[in-house]
Amino acid sequence: MANQANRKQYSRILDEDFPCGLTISLHDDRGQQQLVYEKVQWTIGEETRGLRYGENPDQPAALYRLVNGNLTIGELSTIQPGRYLASEIELLQSGKHPGKTNITDVDNALNILRYFTDTPAAVIVKHNNPCGAAVDGALETAYHKALMADRIAAFGGAVVVNRPMDRATAAAICESYCEVVAAPDYEEGVMDLFEKKKNLRVMRIGNISRLQQYVGARVLDFKSLMDGGVVLQWSFVPKQLRPDELLPAESEYKGKHYAVKRTPTEAEKADMLFGWYLESGITSNSVIYVKDGVSVGIGTGEQDRVGVAEIARDKAYRKLEDRICWERHRTPFALLEDASSREAIRDEVRELKGGLKGSVMVSDAFFPFRDGAEVGLKEGVSAIIQPGGSLRDFETIEAVNEHGASMVYTGQRSFRH
Repeated sequence: MANQANRKQYSRILDEDFPCGLTISLHDDRGQQQLVYEKVQWTIGEETRGLRYGENPDQPAALYRLVNGNLTIGELSTIQPGRYLASEIELLQSGKHPGKTNITDVDNALNILRYFTDTPAAVIVKHNNPCGAAVDGALETAYHKALMADRIAAFGGAVVVNRPMDRATAAAICESYCEVVAAPDYEEGVMDLFEKKKNLRVMRIGNISRLQQYVGARVLDFKSLMDGGVVLQWSFVPKQLRPDELLPAESEYKGKHYAVKRTPTEAEKADMLFGWYLESGITSNSVIYVKDGVSVGIGTGEQDRVGVAEIARDKAYRKLEDRICWERHRTPFALLEDASSREAIRDEVRELKGGLKGSVMVSDAFFPFRDGAEVGLKEGVSAIIQPGGSLRDFETIEAVNEHGASMVYTGQRSFRH
């Protein structure tokens, strides 16, 4: 009975008394600036409601979209009203009203996808962090690569793509369980496939096709404190880098100049930029590994560089074990009973070093010592991208040179909380 009660709390819609409108006003001796919002609701069946609930099933919540006003503070201005993405989704199918996490998962996927508008791309997000992401010439392949990067974590996540959903990709999505699919549009016959997944929320967001226009766009980011106080900051926008803008890793220490000996290849540069933009949508303090336009291991916010590099490494090993097992035996590695088959897969994954050989290591903050970078270098990472700026950058440069790898700096941290 207790389990049934626990399940029911996720299916009910909380009553909420949030007003239909919201106004945020900033003022000083020069005058007042306002942002005006209206509450978002959807009609499903005979029920018109807003968000199902907030972060948890006992938290009433409301979603608002910006309908008027703009703010300019210093040289920065907020995004203009009417340029809607996740705040005005069109629900083509929904067995249940969306919850707060459904919306923020889609929003964070779009935050990443805005940097990959020139090629088909797929991002799968769970609890506001990507489980897997990939770019490819075909949408179906991009989705498959993103899924297999972490098939287990993707269970129940949000799948967001930057191209109209085709039947082949939709059929692949239907083979797994996800809660949300979002795309700029849906080709003929796709909804016939999704209709078989009764609780799947299918969202159309037309402005996904214009995501490039959102690069560099800023919004005000509010963080409420437990005493009612508020921290206000501009949203983080990673600098959009060209390959020729990546800075060679070099440092001065006690009168000696240190520099990385090998420049990255064009393929490594492509993975560096892919990983840098992907990491901008991951909770800091993070380290990730990417290879050939696909995430290999994702380590989300941790307290130390070494620890998060190890988490991403260990996940790469576990996820590759599961992928190989699933492709060969159609069963998760954790459930594979044949001991010889398990050991054969483990041996293969150890030989491949979890798929990390030849990958790029991406860090959203500098390495204070060489030990964090060495976690990846010892696994065969061929290149590293990081902000640089540590007093002991020379240590990491020495480690990179010892392993014959390459490293570049961005000159910018990529923190998201």
